[in-house]
Amino acid sequence: MDGIINVLDCVAYCQPHDAALAIWDSALQQGLTDLQSLGTLQFGPRARALVAEATPFADSGLETFLRTRLSWLRIPLRFQTWLHGHRVDFLIGDRLVVQVDGRDHVGAQREKDNRHDAVLRSRGYTVLRFTYAEIVHSWPEVQDAILDAIAHGLHLEPTR
Repeated sequence: MDGIINVLDCVAYCQPHDAALAIWDSALQQGLTDLQSLGTLQFGPRARALVAEATPFADSGLETFLRTRLSWLRIPLRFQTWLHGHRVDFLIGDRLVVQVDGRDHVGAQREKDNRHDAVLRSRGYTVLRFTYAEIVHSWPEVQDAILDAIAHGLHLEPTR
């Protein structure tokens, strides 16, 4: 079995960029390696690009996909941000929260998230929540929903 460094190097060249980055983020998040160590290695250009972009803070590959697919926006995109006592997956601008629900997002976790969504809405945030199937199989619709919210200024702090 190959070591994690060789696997990551192979992934950099064998997978599309967003899939490779999701794998790299996952390796970092699980503590299989760290950015400091990866930064010292003599990788080729594709792997070096992944080192520059990878983060240990993505909780899932879905978050990585969303982060990379929205990186072209010229609006602040923060991920794993704390708002009113809980982390949110993404905060776009000042007021647009985007939550990513994995395949197993049900039961008590879902109920807790619904309560937090209600708190955020009561405090002026817009919350968009997308499922695994939507992000993986219907990305254009997800992107359109996010861009529509931005076009309507839902990411901006209200003017007083």
